Amino acid sequence: MRRTASLTTVATLATAALALAAPVGQAAQATSHGVTVAHACAAPAKGQMACNALQVTGGTPKSAHAESDLTAAAAPSGYGPASLQAAYNLPSATGGSGQTVAIVDAYDDPNAEADLAVYRSQYGLSACTTANGCFKKVDQNGGTSYPRGDSGWAEEISLDLDMVSAACPNCKILLVEASSASMTNLGTAVNTAVKLGAKFVSNSYGGSESSSDSTYDSSYFNHPGVAITVSSGDNGYGTEYPAASPYVTAVGGTSLSSASNSRGWTDSVWSGAGSGCSKYSAKPSWQKDTGCAMRTVADVSAVADPNTGVAVYDTYRTATGWMVFGGTSASSPLIAATYALGGAPSAGSYPASFPYAHTSALYDVTSGSNGSCGGSYLCTGTTGYDGPSGLGVPNGTAAFTG
Repeated sequence: MRRTASLTTVATLATAALALAAPVGQAAQATSHGVTVAHACAAPAKGQMACNALQVTGGTPKSAHAESDLTAAAAPSGYGPASLQAAYNLPSATGGSGQTVAIVDAYDDPNAEADLAVYRSQYGLSACTTANGCFKKVDQNGGTSYPRGDSGWAEEISLDLDMVSAACPNCKILLVEASSASMTNLGTAVNTAVKLGAKFVSNSYGGSESSSDSTYDSSYFNHPGVAITVSSGDNGYGTEYPAASPYVTAVGGTSLSSASNSRGWTDSVWSGAGSGCSKYSAKPSWQKDTGCAMRTVADVSAVADPNTGVAVYDTYRTATGWMVFGGTSASSPLIAATYALGGAPSAGSYPASFPYAHTSALYDVTSGSNGSCGGSYLCTGTTGYDGPSGLGVPNGTAAFTG
């Protein structure tokens, strides 16, 4: 799990790279371009999971004011829906109707629905409310006995809700709030999301692997016909659970920038993305890389670098409204929503296998690194599969359909 560490301000690129490869739990870090960030969630007690959201607290992200459709006087910074849809060739205007994407997080965000309304209004997206049947919030058992509020996890919730909205404006959203950040409670919330009919479930949290993971796999993540996405982590080379589960799509992270190529965008490996070989989880049959005898993280990826971060609106307790976030907490809900744009998986299928059958429908990520692993593909962007970015980033939805 996360280990506590002192507040660190990073001034140079080399120091920044080391900071982003450090163990989970640092209160503040900086990207390789000097943007200072802080973990949204506090370092958890032993046996708990930690969310993978990084808030930009200083400097100006490269993605600041990137949108062309902002109209507010005090416009948000960071990529919004138009940029994300364009970068990943998403059919957001026409896809996703009738699909429900579930977000699983710990603790309560009392302002979740109100903050989501501000985000969607800002970008001209249709309302998604309890009243119109688009939004639903439940506790981990499917009821309304919500857990206590937590400002850090509330920021995570806002990030998740906003990213699903950005990629799939027509999708319904189910927010399932676990009573605590234990794997047992979060796993119960995953099961509730599936029980309530969600075919797409995003999980933006992680912790240390353990010998209990196989039990967690069978209890919480083995759901044929459901696409379950999990953040790979924000601390560079190294693996987390549940990203290491063979039943989920482990989502790595990239730096996303506009470019003068035919796509108009380019992705490189984000230095903070998690990757590597699992210690306990078996390799799924569809994963063929040879550098890990066990499960390899990640499978696919999307933007996660706070320096090319996304706009998020959150006001619970200590939050200030518009902020810029990164972390693989951004990429996991983006990929869950991309699965939803492609339609419901067939009964009995394992959606984690879909990208491996459609590698040509992904933009390959061939540059960047997230740490030291002897120069191998496990920590270095390269042609074809690599650890930090997996098979690549979305180029439409074909790679996410059965």
